[in-house]
Amino acid sequence: MPGNQVATLPSSVPQFWAGQNLTLALLARVDGTTYSLMGVPSPPTEIQPASVTSAEYTSTHTVFKLTAGTASLTLDFFSPVSPNNFLRQSLPFSYLTIRASNTASSAIEVYADIDESWTGQTGNTWSSFSTSEATSVFQLSVNGAYLYSENADQALWGNVIFASRPSTSSNLSTQSGSFEDVRGQFATKGSLDGSVPAYTAGDVIAIAQDLGTVTAETSVTFAFGYVREAAVNYLGNARTGFYRATYKDPVTAVSYFLDDLSAAQTESLSVDSDLMSRSTASAGSNYSDIITLSVRQLYGAIDVTISNDTLNTDDVLVFLKEISSNGNTNTVDVLFPAFPAFYVMAPEYIRLSLEPVLQYLATGRWKQPYPIHDIGTHYPNATGHDDQQAEPMPVEESGNLLIMAYAYMLATGKSDFATRYHSLFQSYADYLVANGLNISFQLSTDDFAGPLANQTNLAIKAAVGLTAFGAMTGMDNYTTVGLNFADQLYGQGLGTDAEKTHFTLTYGNDNSFTTAFNLYPSTLLNLSTFPTEAFEMETIYYPTIRAEAGIPLDSRVDLGKTDWMHFAAAYTTNTMTRDLFINDVHAFISQASNDNQVPFSDKYFVSGDQGNPVGGYSGFRARPVVGGHFATLALDGAGPA
Repeated sequence: MPGNQVATLPSSVPQFWAGQNLTLALLARVDGTTYSLMGVPSPPTEIQPASVTSAEYTSTHTVFKLTAGTASLTLDFFSPVSPNNFLRQSLPFSYLTIRASNTASSAIEVYADIDESWTGQTGNTWSSFSTSEATSVFQLSVNGAYLYSENADQALWGNVIFASRPSTSSNLSTQSGSFEDVRGQFATKGSLDGSVPAYTAGDVIAIAQDLGTVTAETSVTFAFGYVREAAVNYLGNARTGFYRATYKDPVTAVSYFLDDLSAAQTESLSVDSDLMSRSTASAGSNYSDIITLSVRQLYGAIDVTISNDTLNTDDVLVFLKEISSNGNTNTVDVLFPAFPAFYVMAPEYIRLSLEPVLQYLATGRWKQPYPIHDIGTHYPNATGHDDQQAEPMPVEESGNLLIMAYAYMLATGKSDFATRYHSLFQSYADYLVANGLNISFQLSTDDFAGPLANQTNLAIKAAVGLTAFGAMTGMDNYTTVGLNFADQLYGQGLGTDAEKTHFTLTYGNDNSFTTAFNLYPSTLLNLSTFPTEAFEMETIYYPTIRAEAGIPLDSRVDLGKTDWMHFAAAYTTNTMTRDLFINDVHAFISQASNDNQVPFSDKYFVSGDQGNPVGGYSGFRARPVVGGHFATLALDGAGPA
């Protein structure tokens, strides 16, 4: 829900991350008067808008409070984040709990409907309705959809699931048909008539709950989701959600999901409280707000999978979509900014997300001497690049793999991963030895800015990557090379301006600068690749280049990257500069401007020098790189292995 529409929630329609509207209409009937709570943009005269009184979010919940007549109603949208519980994390559903309380004894009924906008298309929709014990389940799907097909990033080949069950004190009813008829039935009767005709374009599927006469708080819960049984195409083999080892069909899966509400809710309260308190203690309340807003965005981009053929729960792989920037699968330089969140919450995900990349590289089908950029041009097709046509980022991805592999080993104490892929890792370390200082014309992770030769920040990554590989393997000769690179870059001034006030964008270009975010892993992993003076130099310099809304990524552009801002903030040597980065990102997400009404963008304009709106987002939205916001929190230590 765009932030500027929360005040008008009763008439505002929620959106898919890419901007498409997703019909979700919520109504409440209080003593015979019907109120819209959400998603009814043009209500008939018999439906009045409720009044929004508050809105808040946690790491796992978004909560809206409204009043409707004498009733107080809470809409609690809850998406579990449970990375160490593969079953719970892999279930592709979210909860909506509606809580009702009253200042007087009133009869209250509540209602929810959705439509085929959730299928990603219009006019070719099949629907079904079934019951399983007390659970009522609607399903919507696309007739004849091709496997792994999509429309504007919405999957087409799965099943939309909408389900609920009565509480101990409510009565449930269902109906589908035109939204005028179905909503009209609820507004008139407070219940639905049970009819489920064949689905036609414009229809809704609806569930109502009669709460009876409410004198104390009572609640009912709905479940929404999208099931893709063949979820990911990995090298020609289908991967499916981990949950399907136990719950093979959508009805049993969503029934279990509703059964799990209490346990999931208890865990979520602990997760929310823990992250909020730890991030506040680490860097203040603004930092906590940023962390809290980042969690679901990261884990929402992830599938925790097993083989669809064997359903073997020992064969777990994590797949991640590079949302919005191009849709690649398990992009190595997207996993890299995401890894601090994994390090804090569930370090095993560092390995699980790298495994699909390394397993493919180990086949030898990728012939280049440096790692592949991604394992699939567009999610969920993780079919590799046997044609050798992946986007080339040789130094970038070599350093990323080595750093993340050592981060996993350090966080978990497990060495088997490094041992299993030792020959691959060593080959990429050798590539950095030969190519990591005198860098050819090439891209870095921020490919939108274009390629350059001899990028200082890439050379920093090579130095840190080599010392990480040396620490991981005990091969001190690689550590020596990494330290030599660092000495040339900082000690001998190859990567600094002549006065040694800052790292430059490229060697010898004194008037240029870069946000040297690749220094961060040296701090996190205690590598001491660069001396303290290098970090102090950058700490002093960053405030001098701050633009109106933040510190630019580098001297070429008028925008900043929130993930890299947090990497830089984490290694600064005083809290003033650290908080400068954090407060700028907080100001960005807090503004009411129409230029920033998308899911947390990690790229925004920090100045208007090139005619762009200051504080406006720049293209990217909903990307999992927000895991990089955990960089400062990660310095407090790794999570449970």
